[in-house]
Amino acid sequence: MPKLLSAPPFRHVHDREIFHLAVPTFFALVSEPLFLLTDSAVVGTLGTQALGGLGVASQVLMTLANLCIFLAYGTTAAVARKFGAGDMPGGIRNGIDGLWLALIIGIAVVVVGQVSAPWLVQVLGASPDVAPYALTYLRISLLSTPALLIIMAGTGVLRGLHNAKTPLVVSVASNLANIALAVTFVLGLGWGIAGSAWATVIAQTAGAVVYVAVVVRAAQRHGVALAPDLDGVKASAAAGVALFTRTLSLRVVLVVTTAVAARLGDHEIAAHQVAFQIWSLLVFAMDAIAIAGQAIIGRYLGAGDRTGTRAATRRMVEWGVLIGLLFGALVLLIRPWAPLPFTTDPQVHALILSTLLLVAVLQPVSGVVMVLDGILMGAGDQRYLAWASLWTMLVFLPLAALVLWTTPEGADTGLFRLWVAFGVWICARGLTLGLRARGSAWLVTGATRP
Repeated sequence: MPKLLSAPPFRHVHDREIFHLAVPTFFALVSEPLFLLTDSAVVGTLGTQALGGLGVASQVLMTLANLCIFLAYGTTAAVARKFGAGDMPGGIRNGIDGLWLALIIGIAVVVVGQVSAPWLVQVLGASPDVAPYALTYLRISLLSTPALLIIMAGTGVLRGLHNAKTPLVVSVASNLANIALAVTFVLGLGWGIAGSAWATVIAQTAGAVVYVAVVVRAAQRHGVALAPDLDGVKASAAAGVALFTRTLSLRVVLVVTTAVAARLGDHEIAAHQVAFQIWSLLVFAMDAIAIAGQAIIGRYLGAGDRTGTRAATRRMVEWGVLIGLLFGALVLLIRPWAPLPFTTDPQVHALILSTLLLVAVLQPVSGVVMVLDGILMGAGDQRYLAWASLWTMLVFLPLAALVLWTTPEGADTGLFRLWVAFGVWICARGLTLGLRARGSAWLVTGATRP
């Protein structure tokens, strides 16, 4: 009978390399939401309408960032393969192609975004008082899109080379600079919400310059040309289409879940917001292991080491389960007091308590899903991830509609049933990813995945 754990915690041969990448990645990930909270506090001094405008514009910018995350994930997998195969120049070449693709997409987004900004603000339901602030912030912040996407691609390059410390330093430094500039421009110079937006543009541009400088130095050191390679950019874009489909399917599920909760009632959407943010925060932490998995698996497959790939995969899945169990226990521990900072409404309080039971139960499964998603991404198995995400989305949508259609008005069971449907979706993702990982179709070795 196989052992439940291949080794005690922190005693496995792969634990050191997993946490060498996962720990800096975790702190780089959490620096962004902490910055957003600080930015909201600075803009909040301008009044309710300005804060609302920031909220509307931020939703557009965050959606854009989420949809373009393939620039980081695809580049990580491609560079890690070449790194594992000992082809450092080839890895740098993939990274440069990713940076050019990021620049092209970024310029296109700026042009389209400037034209469509008023429509986007209107679609998100900004009131006449809030809309001018949202439009100002959005139009200025869109100018930083090329820099933002270059940062994503540059992060992918360095993670593919197993360098997680530089992205951590750049992320923390640029976010601190952003905060300092926002305070100076908004509170010191009185530029209003435009000052916060210009702070973002300057800080992200500086971060992009750092990444470009690092990649350029590496290219010069290994004799790699900096000019774009058309075939390489096309290959990056092709991989990006599959990852874009995967991410879009995930976003549809999250948006539909929120939309159904809103239609169930005001109490339900309020309780859902709290439960979902707690779930997201915990999944966010697990994502650090998933991102480490992208680099580790890519390197092992690039080196042709199937045995090492299998061993690292099993260990990361074990860590996903262990951390999920820990987080589940933590949610149950804080559950009686979790609603207190958010609401005094007894109905919302009760809905949060019931929903957090499901949040706790789903943590181990969520851990496995996040890890396997990162592992298959590192293997370059993007087409399977796209189809799996699409099919599991199609499983969820009828369940969400059924919850909405069959919940009587005034009933207090709708949100719990919605989270059951959400849990079915997570389990469906776990099933599709787990079956793929058990097989061998994704174990394609070599410097380049056909």
